[in-house]
Amino acid sequence: MADTVSVTALDHLCVNTLRTLAMDAVQRANSGHPGAPMGLAPLAYVLWTRHLRHSPADPDWPARDRFVLSAGHASMLLYGLLYLTGYDVSLEDLQAFRQWGSKTPGHPEFGHTPGVETTTGPLGQGVANAVGLAIAEAHLAARFNRSGEEIINHRTFFLASDGDLMEGVSHEAASLAGHLRLGKLIGLYDDNHVTIEGSTDLAFSEDVAARFAAYGWHVQQVEDGNDVAALDAALAAAKAETERPSLVVVRTHLAYGSPNKQDSADAHGAPLGDEEVRLTKENLGWEWTEPFHVPPEALSEWRKARERGEAMQHVWQQRYQTWRTAYPEVAAELERRLEGRLPQGWTDHLPTFRPSDGPMATRAASGQVLNAIARVVPEVIGGSADLAPSTNTLLADTGDFSASDRGARNLRFGVREHAMGGVLTGMALHRGLVPFGATFLIFSDYMRPAIRLAAMMRQHVIYVFTHDSIGLGEDGPTHQPVEMLPALRAVPNLIVLRPADANETAHAWRVALERHDGPVALVLTRQGLPVLDRTALGAADGVLRGGYVLADPPQGRPKAIILASGSEVPLALEARRILAEEKLGVRVVSMPSMELFAAQPAAYREKVLPPAVTARLAVEAAHPQSWYRWVGDGGDVLGLVRFGASAPAKRLFAELGFTPEAVVGHVRALLGR
Repeated sequence: MADTVSVTALDHLCVNTLRTLAMDAVQRANSGHPGAPMGLAPLAYVLWTRHLRHSPADPDWPARDRFVLSAGHASMLLYGLLYLTGYDVSLEDLQAFRQWGSKTPGHPEFGHTPGVETTTGPLGQGVANAVGLAIAEAHLAARFNRSGEEIINHRTFFLASDGDLMEGVSHEAASLAGHLRLGKLIGLYDDNHVTIEGSTDLAFSEDVAARFAAYGWHVQQVEDGNDVAALDAALAAAKAETERPSLVVVRTHLAYGSPNKQDSADAHGAPLGDEEVRLTKENLGWEWTEPFHVPPEALSEWRKARERGEAMQHVWQQRYQTWRTAYPEVAAELERRLEGRLPQGWTDHLPTFRPSDGPMATRAASGQVLNAIARVVPEVIGGSADLAPSTNTLLADTGDFSASDRGARNLRFGVREHAMGGVLTGMALHRGLVPFGATFLIFSDYMRPAIRLAAMMRQHVIYVFTHDSIGLGEDGPTHQPVEMLPALRAVPNLIVLRPADANETAHAWRVALERHDGPVALVLTRQGLPVLDRTALGAADGVLRGGYVLADPPQGRPKAIILASGSEVPLALEARRILAEEKLGVRVVSMPSMELFAAQPAAYREKVLPPAVTARLAVEAAHPQSWYRWVGDGGDVLGLVRFGASAPAKRLFAELGFTPEAVVGHVRALLGR
């Protein structure tokens, strides 16, 4: 009996250590969210010390369970867990919470703090990331496990708040996860009934448990978030359920223990205040007055997680070596993928297109290139938001990823662009896969938060955006993405590629596959474009440098430069031909990627765009904003500052001023002719 009491007392001490660290860090920073960590401390303690398979000594251990704090505002919960269980996060790091250069920024950032699996903060995105992590685990397990040798066998846990489950992206992701029956996905719902504005009753009255049950999830409810035994049992039951994803609804109390602010919005996003911190510690039975005190016996108990993790990793490593010896080729393939190395000679399989192939939409060319790549780069996996026939992103002969076929490579996201974006990021974060997702360019806005986070985390995600301009025609202005190109180009660390023909499209895919430090967006046409005859033109591999000289005057001294991307490049070439008849030498520059071009040495950029040639015209059927950087003070942009219209594409281009004659007129005006 004495042993039971002492263990219970130690549990209580460990939980309160996590609570007080959160209070103290937020108080010192005078900024942050103390309430959620205080209420969630018991759940986090039970999960991280009894159920989570992780190795603090090696945060990148491939066989670890993944833990996603979707409620990223509760970051001090995660930072406290990392410190207490023995990751490379110190007490001094906790004291530097939210300060310049610290390991403990306001919201968790992947790659910045050891043990953080994904950057979270925009609510709901972490839930979608977790679904992607679970999909990746299931697919790789199907591909690489052998009978009796389960090298890949881990779970994904996510912790979500009321806010996460209000956001639409979490609804989409949860629906998809239930449909796919991702049995190794376990969600923990912090049901504390409080948001920034006050009680959730103000705007949120649905039965979350019933909703998730309707999605096909296994749902449990723990009525007391401080009941360690009930939490332990619920987590064990969730792990035992392998046919469905699980959600554990835990009724917690925001700022638990605070005499005046428990269950109050005042504790959601602001420090408790020095006096309230003192009163809360006293109310919790905390004996110490100095901030950031960690009782040695509590730290010792928490740090047992490090010992357990090292032991689990050792056992797994022995199993891995046995598997590696038995299946050396399979092991080499897995290691190649986890290291992010592409198969040798894969670029030899990129198709080459000829003018005799006839006009071809770049979306159609992309489909051919993607399938050629997929045959030799097996880590390529993805799908579309119910638009595969239109985006040409169906992988031939690879099957549909489903509850019954985890090894298949076509992902059917359904009409769920929001979830698709976050799921792709989670798949990339797992490592071992190169995920792609496709939709119309106009719907990239549905994915924008996920795109932004993928760029922030430098994840290898490929977006295929088709129907790229007014060229999609009759669907009209609701579907014509006039403003999307400059919006995507404004995202730091996102490479945007808008190829001008089929061969540029092939090289755009090469960029997308070879770039490992950030996402790539391919922007493709619905309408057919000529396959350019490269006999007298610049080679299509100029795409690799973002912009290149496609055509020059015979004498090589241009009086003007026309810059263009995508479907407007053939238009620029025709204008150049007309101007040549007037003895006006014009250079045409194809610029499929401003980001790649900007990254080139200055000498190369000046060779393509000589400073002395100030008569520059950029032509693109989109908002002109992103082009002014390249045309300079003496140039101009032929773009769109209005929405489109419903009509056949040729009529739209003519009506909106995208004709060779209009381009010629603009160039003449720049030259004073």
